Amino acid sequence: MFQPKLKSPMMLQDSKEKRTYDAIVIGSGASGGWAAKELTEKGLKTLVLERGRMVKHIEDYPTASKAPWEFEFRGAVPLEKRSGVGGGRWLREETAHWALADDEQPIIQEKPFRWFRGYHVGGKSLLWARATQRWSDYDFEGPARDGFAVDWPIRTKDLNPWYEYVERFAGIAGSKDGLPELPDSEVMPGFELSCIENYYKEQLKANYGDRHLIQGRCAHLTDPQEIHKQQGRNKCQHQAMCNRGCVYGGYFSANASTLPWAEKTGNLTVRPDSVVESIIYDDAKGKATGVRIIDRHSNEAIEFYAKIIFVNASTIASNAILLNSKSSTFSAGIGNENGLLGKYLACHNYRGKGYATFEGFLDKANLGRNPGHAYVPRFRNVFKQDTDFLRGYSIGMSGGRGMSSDTSMIGDDLRDNLLNQKYNDVWGLASWMQGETVPVEDNHMRLSTDKVDKYGIPQIILSVEWKENDDKMAADFVAQQSEMYERAGFKNIKVEDSHSAPGSDIHEMGGVRMGKDPKDSLLNEWNQLHHCKNVFVTDGACMTSTSTQNPTLTFMALTARAANHAVEELNKQNL
Repeated sequence: MFQPKLKSPMMLQDSKEKRTYDAIVIGSGASGGWAAKELTEKGLKTLVLERGRMVKHIEDYPTASKAPWEFEFRGAVPLEKRSGVGGGRWLREETAHWALADDEQPIIQEKPFRWFRGYHVGGKSLLWARATQRWSDYDFEGPARDGFAVDWPIRTKDLNPWYEYVERFAGIAGSKDGLPELPDSEVMPGFELSCIENYYKEQLKANYGDRHLIQGRCAHLTDPQEIHKQQGRNKCQHQAMCNRGCVYGGYFSANASTLPWAEKTGNLTVRPDSVVESIIYDDAKGKATGVRIIDRHSNEAIEFYAKIIFVNASTIASNAILLNSKSSTFSAGIGNENGLLGKYLACHNYRGKGYATFEGFLDKANLGRNPGHAYVPRFRNVFKQDTDFLRGYSIGMSGGRGMSSDTSMIGDDLRDNLLNQKYNDVWGLASWMQGETVPVEDNHMRLSTDKVDKYGIPQIILSVEWKENDDKMAADFVAQQSEMYERAGFKNIKVEDSHSAPGSDIHEMGGVRMGKDPKDSLLNEWNQLHHCKNVFVTDGACMTSTSTQNPTLTFMALTARAANHAVEELNKQNL
């Protein structure tokens, strides 16, 4: 079994002062970047620990803006280069630099689960789909209304000022739609809907009345303001190659925005290649005092110390760190007095997929690329329970008219056909569901008692599966989306349940849920562990329920709110 190299007690004591900060942030992604920004701006010397490699904005985006012919195999990765690298058939040369080595963090899938990780500085903020929608009280009140999960300790009035704060700094494109089920955001001009999307929007209104297609709100700069120029960011160029890294800073990422902003304060230290093993808890002091890491290159175990600790390693990794943080006080993981740590994991139900064609608008075509997409907010069980399943789903939509050419010949004929492609005869409109998964206790993760990874850290066991509620929701999407296509006059309709495994949405949440009562939750209304108030968890792990909206905007707003509260409490000497 792997044993980390330990420095001598004298060496550790001599360097302890150099390893002491005001705050430590575990993780450098969307929420970790916000924690770093807020804490450093308030004057706290802050250490950000990232288990992956350093990624510097612009200079470490090796494939950004490359054309297909600039790749040896037009982006395809030869089989011999896939060995030992996660990604399988999804691995592309354009994004291979983000891929995780198979031996970096092996996991045990008790039930099938697809876990996407972003182990590098910036985390998944470099890889996300950038969709940003606020929650309404219909979302926060969901558990209280139907009795599943526990009641959230906050409502929209608590988070709205922080939504606005985050949106103005990050830059959100979209429209103001005036829908109670999807509160408006602070937005700059959104990406225009295509003619087929506008047609579908009109048909929804005419055929249903309570179903709406809107511009999808997304974290892209379409009209950069002074605050964005100060960040060094520029207008989105519509390249739609965002997950390679954006040299313009056109979309929000920690690398382009919050981390450089924090660095300008002079209070930030970023330490990549730092695999967090556990949080150190002082039983005598009754609080956490630091974080223990394993250096990825030297295999040394090193401890860092701070007054407050923010856990933002991403949902599953954050749960694992807390579960592995054991002491005399917390034998089952820090703050885990009720035994619920790692339980009630949930994600979004992406199983429903649809596509249909339309035989009109042949005098029109899309010009340029749209890095966003259209969006249908949740319309099931919003104002009352109207189905045989709980909660509901939103729908992402994207319409287009592609080009095709005959490639059956060779020589001059092939060249001429490739140079003179024609638009397809019909428009197509794709759809996909994003359903709210109701958290249940047996959907959980835990740590292995006999298997460790190469750093000597217990392996993660994932035990998450779809439940009957998820099956009913997917079936409802198939029926409703088919009907909506048909009523709008679409042809060649194909809507189906893909039965994809949980985790495919990359929106895992829960395990360290917020709540009012320490008996059935781990965190209070300020994202503090009930039983260890100087540890804050503000990434997806803190979520009590999932709603139907893309979650990252809510993670960032919760983080900004919690970080400001942490500084206030620290100044009052309450932490």
